[in-house]
Amino acid sequence: MSSRAPLLRTYVVQRGFRGFSSSTSRLADQHFRLVVVGGGSGGCGTASKFASKLGQGQVAVIEPTTQHYYQPLWTLVGGGIKSLENSGRPMESVLPKKATWIKDKVSSFDPVNSSLQVEGGDRITYDFLVVAVGLQLRYDKIKGLPEAFNTPGVGSNYSPLYVENTAKAIKDFQSGGTAVFTFPNSPIKCAGAPQKIMYIAQEAFKLEGKEANIQYYTSLPVLFGVKKYADALWKVIGERKNINVNLRHHLVEVKPETKEAIFENLDTQEKVSQHYDMLHITPPMDTPAVLSENKDLTNSAGFLEVDINTLQHVRFPNVFGIGDCTSVPTAKTAAAVAAQLGIMRKNLGAALEGKEPQAKYDGYTSCPLVTGKSTCILAEFDFQAPPQPLETFPFNQAKERRLMYFMKANVMPSLYWWGMTKGWWEGPSFFRKAFRFGMSS
Repeated sequence: MSSRAPLLRTYVVQRGFRGFSSSTSRLADQHFRLVVVGGGSGGCGTASKFASKLGQGQVAVIEPTTQHYYQPLWTLVGGGIKSLENSGRPMESVLPKKATWIKDKVSSFDPVNSSLQVEGGDRITYDFLVVAVGLQLRYDKIKGLPEAFNTPGVGSNYSPLYVENTAKAIKDFQSGGTAVFTFPNSPIKCAGAPQKIMYIAQEAFKLEGKEANIQYYTSLPVLFGVKKYADALWKVIGERKNINVNLRHHLVEVKPETKEAIFENLDTQEKVSQHYDMLHITPPMDTPAVLSENKDLTNSAGFLEVDINTLQHVRFPNVFGIGDCTSVPTAKTAAAVAAQLGIMRKNLGAALEGKEPQAKYDGYTSCPLVTGKSTCILAEFDFQAPPQPLETFPFNQAKERRLMYFMKANVMPSLYWWGMTKGWWEGPSFFRKAFRFGMSS
């Protein structure tokens, strides 16, 4: 573990509003006690936890974008229920005021020397590093994209560029048409989202009296990875009559001129052509190349190779990871990041004090499976093989409930902005234990 004293050199910073430091000036060979790469939920939450503790100028956040989005809201944006504007805030409003914001991208990691380089050319060294770069969307892996997004009926809730296309496609859908929804052959953010929008669309069509042929194509051999909730979703599909599920198929091409989506059967390699009038695309995803191509940091799949319990890197003890970019085998959701923030607080905090990390992540994650404009199945589970339910409330969460929808649409966004990005919300484990204690007393 790195123990060298920081070699501080003077540099000029610009003062952003709220008083935090942002920098676009030369930081050559600048040293920080803690560097966080990524300004998403995990990066913001981690920086917020440690910036006040370590003091002004001791924590740097490297993030090039100026807008921070609460991405779980995009299911409702694509469904025409919420606005895209309500899902985003300026990056400077969610970063901690005592952190230094470096508006740049990392061009290379050098964990052997506890350093990294940014695209602007500066070399930055650290005592500790937290990698929170998330996943990147790979629309380019599907032939015909992204060009097809410029044609009627094609949208994607995974990007702020295309999520409003989805809402328009639902609104403009004509009775008797075919609506197609996809799940790719790769790890993705929130594995329930590809079918959430399907249920919202199906309900919208029904309320407007529009007949619809709905096709769901998924690369998975199951509808959902946790049997309890998969069974509940099969029941929902059975009750709605007009949804057809095609397992083990992934999208390989879109032909907007003929309104065809081409799928490959992953078992037979047979190509299947599916007509569409509406097409919602969930793209393949992977970690950014700057991470995936660094073999010192990653496993064979390109994910940051951390201990799945402590979140500490398996080869570099002064490196930790959080969120979607890590090798932790749990579903990649904001809820998982919240739970991991509690582990990060304890284990990175211990490492900063020269102690061994002791806290263990239990794999908690959650996926609010929206089944319409007022109902939701709140799936909560762990990372066992196979995953097992890890529910908070003292009732069966595998049922559609209006209360769970209210939480998804109205409570969770506020909890995210005021709790999670500030480093305060660490998931519902306290409430889960309290409910269980009440039931046993």
